[in-house]
Amino acid sequence: MIDVPSPTKIHLADEMATIRFAEDVAMALAPGDVIALQGDLGAGKSTFARALIRTLAGEENLEVPSPTFTLVQTYDTAPCAIAHLDLYRIGDPEDLTEIGFDELADEFALLIEWPEHAGGYIGDDALWITFETGREIHQRDVTISGGAPALQARLSRSRVIRDFLQKSGHPIAARRHLQGDASTRRYERIASNGVPLILMDAPYAREIAVETGTVPYHQQAGLAQSLEAFMAVGGYLRHIGISAPEIFATDTSNEFLLLEDLGGLGIIEDGKPVAARYLAAVDMLADLHAQKLPATLSLPDGGTYMPGPFSSAIVQVELNLYPDWYVPHVTGRQAEEAAKTEFTALWQQVIDQIDTSQTVLILRDIHSPNLLWQPDRSGNARVGVIDFQDALLGSPAYDVASLAQDARIGLSAEFEQQVFDHYIARRADDLPDFDTDGFKRDYAIYCAQRATKILGIFARLNTRDGKPVYLQHIPHIRTYLKRALAQPVLKDLRRWYEVHTDI
Repeated sequence: MIDVPSPTKIHLADEMATIRFAEDVAMALAPGDVIALQGDLGAGKSTFARALIRTLAGEENLEVPSPTFTLVQTYDTAPCAIAHLDLYRIGDPEDLTEIGFDELADEFALLIEWPEHAGGYIGDDALWITFETGREIHQRDVTISGGAPALQARLSRSRVIRDFLQKSGHPIAARRHLQGDASTRRYERIASNGVPLILMDAPYAREIAVETGTVPYHQQAGLAQSLEAFMAVGGYLRHIGISAPEIFATDTSNEFLLLEDLGGLGIIEDGKPVAARYLAAVDMLADLHAQKLPATLSLPDGGTYMPGPFSSAIVQVELNLYPDWYVPHVTGRQAEEAAKTEFTALWQQVIDQIDTSQTVLILRDIHSPNLLWQPDRSGNARVGVIDFQDALLGSPAYDVASLAQDARIGLSAEFEQQVFDHYIARRADDLPDFDTDGFKRDYAIYCAQRATKILGIFARLNTRDGKPVYLQHIPHIRTYLKRALAQPVLKDLRRWYEVHTDI
């Protein structure tokens, strides 16, 4: 056995405990990680390896053959592809060059059985997991040691999540990755006794800051900085009949929530809007905007919370993402200071025209990925809403722009107009003196503002965070921006975009 320092010992009482431990490790993996499994034959390595791979694949019954004779088996799993190696038959560590070991380490997380046969090919950053048989059948004693600091931190948090699930009454809950959003929040689908749940891991204290002075971007942009926002806004939405997820367990110190799973049925199918569902979302939004807000929103512990204003300063912070990130993305060079100054001044002139006499609760990300259809419910409860923790008080036109110009799919100009007209009709029914012309102006402004912000966000996700998948959405966001800039209120801004980014 190879002696690795700083051990942590874990007792696994049965085979299910081994499987759940493998899930905990799987949820912590990232490309480039190396997991080295040690132990005698029958010590539990294969049970662990199969469970880890099935967790990443999201398939409980996935066939996971031993790579004893093929040496390596790869799995294109998300969010982390995995390469499973069995080095028992390696006679010389140099044989690893023939299977492209170095290339595998660049693309995959590596799960290696019999790692002691690899010699110096396994670097110092490997996480070593040593299995020993226990006193009873299927009992295992595990020693964890080594590992790169980043992997150690991820695994530590993953095991804290397991403790949270246990304390919440779900000791043997199965964990699976769930696609998250563009923030640092992570989500998992949890299955416990046949009940589907969602684990939200919201490490607000570790939000990545964009260096604009000394204040992190998420604070400048008025984004949520604690679980209180999610709990308070969600409670309010449920109170007025909108399906926000119920909260079943909370750990505010570690920033975890265990939530109702609203399923995966959305308001779009096959990349196209389902008109009846989409217009039901418009109805829900119109009714939300018609509500008279209380002075404060209630928290489960008896405390109170109230979102702040969607101020012009926050609007400008969002807009700055465009010259800071999108302009370099499309031009290959930083925006000139004079151009940025002109951009800010032109936008401020437009922002100053927005009607601030009516403020409502705006959810800020009211678009298709965050709207889940609930066919067994009625009225506004048919529309499940998630990702609302960044809600602020602002113009109702902002959320209508968010819904009618969906960031994740390209809606036609005709369907956008249908959404817009449906909202106008609903509000005019509620308010006979509803200012339709003023709302149209504000809507055009916020359509341009949101498209501008989103282009900057998607460029930042690619450049800074290594997430190029968001670039696929840029063409239809540019189309939205062109539509909005065609409005007379934005004619001076249109010239800036034409000159600096060919919009």
